[in-house]
Amino acid sequence: MKKELSAKQSEALLAKLTERFTKNMNRHKGIDWNAVQTKLKASKTKMWSLNEMESTGGEPDVVGYDKKNGDYIFYDCSTESPAGRRSFCYDKEALQARKENKPKNSAVEAAAAMGIDILTEENYRELQKLGKFDTKTSSWIKTPDAIRKLGGAIFADYRYGQVFVYHNGAESYYAARGFRGMLRV
Repeated sequence: MKKELSAKQSEALLAKLTERFTKNMNRHKGIDWNAVQTKLKASKTKMWSLNEMESTGGEPDVVGYDKKNGDYIFYDCSTESPAGRRSFCYDKEALQARKENKPKNSAVEAAAAMGIDILTEENYRELQKLGKFDTKTSSWIKTPDAIRKLGGAIFADYRYGQVFVYHNGAESYYAARGFRGMLRV
């Protein structure tokens, strides 16, 4: 599969990203959109990944700049966990372990196919400083190996004015649980 957008698709995505950037200046203080756009135009695969984030309901937006690497950081900023990425178990191993009622995919596999990373707990907490996200849904977050080896996975949400991080069996899936991604450009 070609991981590249047509000129028309790229133009439409850049228009959406520009509008979102302008509407949510609190998420990226001190970041110049023209510099972000220049980097985006130079990376067709990153544009494709952002389009995948957008098309699954993630509403990606710039949330930071890594001075060390020169990367702009995008997170899924949809109010609730992206609708097109819900009802997934945690990873491929969990998907294979299910004997019946298997979900259509796993969060880890879907993120990899999109070319993005699942948010870590630290990323998730940073996101929550920018607004209130997952007040009705929850999102799988990157699970430490020690927890995953025991069959578990972790997810997070925002309730009662704070972030909660909790556990579940990695093979579980729910209509209100998806995953949020991050992309470095």
